[in-house]
Amino acid sequence: MSEEYTKKLIDQFIERCRAHGLKITPQRLAIYRELLKLQVHPSADAVYKAVVSDFPTISFDTVNRTLLTFAEIGVVETVESHSGVRRFETDLEPHHHLHCVKCGEIIDFCDSDLDAVEVPERIAKEFSVIGKRVVIRGICRTCAEKEEGQEIQDSKGESHKATPFAEA
Repeated sequence: MSEEYTKKLIDQFIERCRAHGLKITPQRLAIYRELLKLQVHPSADAVYKAVVSDFPTISFDTVNRTLLTFAEIGVVETVESHSGVRRFETDLEPHHHLHCVKCGEIIDFCDSDLDAVEVPERIAKEFSVIGKRVVIRGICRTCAEKEEGQEIQDSKGESHKATPFAEA
């Protein structure tokens, strides 16, 4: 991420915080900067571990509550996680996710066909849709290569043989 782009995001962050009556504290700024640096959909724990060296008196609870506040004001989004641990991201542009059910990695990708998927009318009538994201769960190439030929269970508890990826 370029320094210029990072500065633009930080300026937008500061503007959004002020618009919501939040003070721009060194701790809040450090937490947001770490989110920008980590770029791997970090958990609150990962962010805490990154900022505690510069702010030794900051608590995990403060980091977690700050991240939730950031999500409430729209400067970050929470990300789905099959592990049950809430993850965060700063990329607010429309995109989709690949989730590896083995290592937990979440990979961003864009696809205009998926962006164009229509919300079923029955859902649109009952639910005010503010965004769409497709989440594809599977096993990343690294994990699949480690487990080639081993049995893998899917979300229904059914076993499948891990197989190498087809060449594109």
